[in-house]
Amino acid sequence: MSKVLVLYYSSYGHIETMANAVAEGARGAGATVDVKRVPETAPREVAEGAHFKLDQQAPIAVVDDLGNYDAIIIGCPTRFGRMPSQMAAFLDQAGGLWMKGTLNGKVGGAFTSTASQHGGNEATLFSIITNLLHFGMTVVGLPYSHQGQMTLDEIVGGSPYGATTIAGAQGQRQPSEIELQGARHQGELIAKTANKLFG
Repeated sequence: MSKVLVLYYSSYGHIETMANAVAEGARGAGATVDVKRVPETAPREVAEGAHFKLDQQAPIAVVDDLGNYDAIIIGCPTRFGRMPSQMAAFLDQAGGLWMKGTLNGKVGGAFTSTASQHGGNEATLFSIITNLLHFGMTVVGLPYSHQGQMTLDEIVGGSPYGATTIAGAQGQRQPSEIELQGARHQGELIAKTANKLFG
């Protein structure tokens, strides 16, 4: 079976929760899954002052890790309608892998969180997907086979481009069950795609 990396950055734990759901879905499809996070680049006093969640269990990834996987699923929150600098700084170091074509043909996907329903979740997904396409990866989103993203009964994230969650302006809203179902479904679809290509 395929080997999947769920690579994330999470300031307040929302994306950490989504990452674990994505991993759960990928494992359910029979993949071997690692969950890793990118390094925090904000100074410690700034991170503490902003009450970042600094006690996350996932190990810190290094760029050379990326070549060891058949699929890489990247998650991060929105920062002004795009990926945050922490994730961008990590991916910017992958030029050597790009030059060698190390990630060509591997499977990729993206997931994100925003403060509001219209806070840039799709733009952020595209900012991640752009990197995946430059790396030569095959992108798998979150199709409408996850019908929960169509509900009108509650506020809900989700996009055909990837799983999302709405965190609230103060981070007060945690991922809902529908949003976690979407994350699991996307993880499952990416793992199944990787299994077909590499299993």
